[in-house]
Amino acid sequence: MKFFVDTADIAEIRDLAASGLLDGVTTNPSLILKSGKPMLDTIREICAVVPGPVSAEVTATEHGKMLEEGRKLAKLARNVAVKVPLTPDGLKTCKVLSGEGTMVNVTLCFSPAQALLAAKAGATFISPFVGRLDDIGHDGMSLIAEIMQIYRQYPHLKTEVLVASVRHPQHVVQAAKLGAHVSTVPPNVLRQLFKHALTDAGLKAFLDDWAKTGQSIL
Repeated sequence: MKFFVDTADIAEIRDLAASGLLDGVTTNPSLILKSGKPMLDTIREICAVVPGPVSAEVTATEHGKMLEEGRKLAKLARNVAVKVPLTPDGLKTCKVLSGEGTMVNVTLCFSPAQALLAAKAGATFISPFVGRLDDIGHDGMSLIAEIMQIYRQYPHLKTEVLVASVRHPQHVVQAAKLGAHVSTVPPNVLRQLFKHALTDAGLKAFLDDWAKTGQSIL
């Protein structure tokens, strides 16, 4: 499974990229607002740090304007994935941009039927929002299972399932068990994947014993 980080905070991205764990980045208008920086400058900066796909979202809702925005975003860097909503106009835009060789991330997916449409429109990634489904009493991970089942029936569909709206480490583990291609996670959730009480306890025991030896490696 590939790990993308869901943030526009360049300091967080640099820190996580240094671990070698990041395969890409996803952003959206809300994350850009939180960063407090101009969108285009932020996307350029992220693309220079992370060589993998960096999702940058259009803000228009009408096909012509979406296409214009998408083409502008795609010119920022070779690794930009233009993010469009799962609407009729969004899928029209996806079809054109993907035909031009641009990576496209179709976002706000909440049903397997929507995911099938996005794949047929040539999406590079489909982003099902598991956490938001959980929030309204649905099982977000069952959506991932259904999409993966459908995509496996049609090997010619090359769209990757990018699990989004991830709220905790178990979402990541469950997505990996289902064979999802990518999870995009907030920085705090990605760091939680490192944590285990037995790891911390074991390291402390080793260090305590090492201190008793009075030795130094350096």
